Amino acid sequence: MPNPDIDIELQEFRGILAEALAEGGTQPLLRLTDEEIAILDPASLTECVAPTPRLAELSGQEREWVYATALRSLVSREAVDVANIDELDAVLRASEERREAAEAAGESPAEGTDPGSRPSGVDLDLRVTPEVSLALTLRRTATRALAVEQHTSSGLTHLLVYVHAEDLYLVERVTSGGLHMFTLAASAKDAADMALLFVDPFEVADKDGPAQRLTPEQISQENVGRALGDAIDNALVVGQTVLLADAPGPLLTTYATDKALWTVYVEKPHAPTGIEARPVGKNTLRTMVTKLISPN
Repeated sequence: MPNPDIDIELQEFRGILAEALAEGGTQPLLRLTDEEIAILDPASLTECVAPTPRLAELSGQEREWVYATALRSLVSREAVDVANIDELDAVLRASEERREAAEAAGESPAEGTDPGSRPSGVDLDLRVTPEVSLALTLRRTATRALAVEQHTSSGLTHLLVYVHAEDLYLVERVTSGGLHMFTLAASAKDAADMALLFVDPFEVADKDGPAQRLTPEQISQENVGRALGDAIDNALVVGQTVLLADAPGPLLTTYATDKALWTVYVEKPHAPTGIEARPVGKNTLRTMVTKLISPN
């Protein structure tokens, strides 16, 4: 099912969804793994901005095995209905037998399987639940998205905010283990608050400080002043936030230490000016992120 279909025009679909959100407010939607997304929407592995970190670690044959497990999970959770379930069951059994035989023989997993391919030998006839179709449709059809990377000692995680309207956002959090957690947000503020918890998980953004202008040369030479340099060297959480749209958007880098949070705001990529650094409080940080994701 490479492209979830909807029976109404996209704008009408967004309008109906926004009305429902207005009544219920921001709410969790569902969770999917890398492998489940590969089964449900294989083309998205190359066409969507969200990463799939677990799949990148697997060989071709290993992918076939984990895809078989993912199919079992989707069916057991009733996230999908497979019309040709008997044929599928036979293929899954064959895949398991091949895995056991390879392990018994001590063979290395085969390479070269397409990362978006499904278990071989069957053409799946999948019917997904409305929640799954909703998440896959919204992540594919946004014209603007905010991509946030969180760097910590534990590794790299991601947050994507897909912008559809002033009262409709899809937020996707991707763990380093390849778990995708989807939330429907009813306002830019709600979406921004989720991004704030991502870049400032210890809530150290305390108060605004004086701003300093920087040049690209100063940044490349690490000649940024003692206060910012100390924040960079002692950051517990580093956030990279960029607006993805037709026109290149601004870049916001955050450095959260145990005492404060610094921002480095770049107005335009590769611009010789427009780079500003300063410590910020929570309200200023929220304003900066909200401005990035608010529809024009």
